Amino acid sequence: MHLTIPIGNYRVSLLVTGILILVLSSPAAIGSPKINGLKPNILWIVSEDNSPLLGAYGDKFAKTPNIDSLAKKSIVFDNAFANSPVCAPTRFSILTGMHANAMGTNNMRSRYRVPNFVKPYTDYLRAAGYHVTNDNKTDYNYATSKDIPTDKHLSYQDWQTIDGEIWDRGDYNDRQESQPFFHVYNMYESHESRLHRPLKNRIHDPSKVKLPPYHPDTPEIRADWALYYDRITQMDYLVGKKLAELKAANALENTIVFYYSDHGGALARSKRFLYDTGTKIPLIVHVPDKFRHLLSYKMGGRTDQVVDIVDLAPTIFHLAGIKKPAHMHGESIFSNVSKKNKSYSYLYRGRMDVRIDLVRALRDKQFKYIRNYMPHRPNGQHLAYLWKAASVRSWQKTCQRGQCNPNQQRFWQTRQTEELYDTKNDPWEVNNLANDPTFHYQLTSMRKDLQATNRYYKDVGFIPEGELIERTKKITGYELVRKSSFPIDLIIETAEISSLADPKKLDLLIKRLSHSEAVVRYWAAVGCSILKFQSMPAKTALIARLDDTSADVKIAAAEALIYLGSEEKALAALMLQLKHPSAMVRIHAANVLDAIGSKAKPVANELKMLVNSMQQLKKEGKLPDENYLLTALSYTVSKF
Repeated sequence: MHLTIPIGNYRVSLLVTGILILVLSSPAAIGSPKINGLKPNILWIVSEDNSPLLGAYGDKFAKTPNIDSLAKKSIVFDNAFANSPVCAPTRFSILTGMHANAMGTNNMRSRYRVPNFVKPYTDYLRAAGYHVTNDNKTDYNYATSKDIPTDKHLSYQDWQTIDGEIWDRGDYNDRQESQPFFHVYNMYESHESRLHRPLKNRIHDPSKVKLPPYHPDTPEIRADWALYYDRITQMDYLVGKKLAELKAANALENTIVFYYSDHGGALARSKRFLYDTGTKIPLIVHVPDKFRHLLSYKMGGRTDQVVDIVDLAPTIFHLAGIKKPAHMHGESIFSNVSKKNKSYSYLYRGRMDVRIDLVRALRDKQFKYIRNYMPHRPNGQHLAYLWKAASVRSWQKTCQRGQCNPNQQRFWQTRQTEELYDTKNDPWEVNNLANDPTFHYQLTSMRKDLQATNRYYKDVGFIPEGELIERTKKITGYELVRKSSFPIDLIIETAEISSLADPKKLDLLIKRLSHSEAVVRYWAAVGCSILKFQSMPAKTALIARLDDTSADVKIAAAEALIYLGSEEKALAALMLQLKHPSAMVRIHAANVLDAIGSKAKPVANELKMLVNSMQQLKKEGKLPDENYLLTALSYTVSKF
């Protein structure tokens, strides 16, 4: 069978044979060092931003012959998940085998420090004799260098340079004679950014795209879906090319090959969100005959075992004969421990670039339970990068014109506190069963399990970042929440109570507005914002919090007061926090100014002057660390 596909704006003809697609050009040489007979080479082939929209996973619209062919000779995982639905926190979990929210690294583009005992898996592989290389992608979302200021925004290029220190130089051709290699081959073809670039030679017909029920049927949305499938086909070509290199070097028989994606798809309501479209990933593992004794699975089979990204580092340790460090949260996907004990994938969403949010979820083989701790914020908060896609702008405008049905409108509305989905019967997760009495047991069971899981990991993500930065100047977030004096369980409980939007809990929230712990006060104030006008009895206590010692508490209280008729005091407090020395405090204030919509009009002129000043400084190269703040405020003033 022949298949012709475009790469860039070129077309390449491929011949399908056996395990892979042989590339009709000279493959790059791998070199031929003697392979260590005791330890396998390990190759990770990693795509970006793609759900299992592949032929191997039953998608008949996809054109992915290389991956499909690999799957026939491999073990296919049907329930593999990324714990975070966005790249950098996911890469932290891959690198360390630890949940990002347990370490305080789950917010997108952050650089918090972690304890010294947390080492990248590369250190362990190198100590075991492996040559470890990475083809051009790092960005691990934590301070790999102690010299990085926690409150300084670095560019993606800065992170690539800093995090590159983790790896050996060169690639697997540069290893010593008989040295086993571990290599990560990263592909960008399916990344969200590829939706922003035109493609001349198209593969998929937009008119034949089967749209998810939450997307309205517009030309722009169809075009982006078809383009996304095109990009996946391009990515598939690179998978075939890399496998062809191994085959040409007679290295396949010595190399365990993983193919997986860092998280789910690129279109809106996938990446960045805890639905399956954002967290479910393809995971295919090919183990050569000589290493089959390392696992009980048969090649060419499938498993519905629940596994996730945090399991990858322990898995390669299992295959390389390295004992898993006790602190790692993951388990080898081939171990009996993982098969017997893992019922759920634990999922988490925090700040996405400039937009603050906090969502946690559990996913088993059938059901997904989602808890929104900030339900007063819609999923469709504006993100400059997300809005680059024509499909997002089209979706928003279509709904603004009143042409969206309830499933399509929901993305732009405030959320329910709890969501429960039967993913087998509702794969697009549009039918929320949380209020269906038929599923009451499932709801309460998963709710309790999520509450216990958050507490077990002492979830650092419940600490607002202004406070987290201030508290972690001398210790890490991981260490902070383990201090006996730090009430992490009470903080999580307060967030749970606040997110209920239950007026019956207001007396308790008022009491906690004066708690000695600032993060408890913060969540109590957030709860008042969620209740809006129903929190009127808390007004006096909220006004007192405008003089709080914590900037995050001041901002949360100011938002609540906006809804209670104290706009003048609240807006003055928010504008003052835009001058705070902490970037994350400024971003917090900007989020609230955007969320309150037209209620920010009295300070519109001040905001416009601030934006103009920042834009001028940016032109002069004097605003290196404020892109998030500038994009947030620019969008806010554009609405006035």
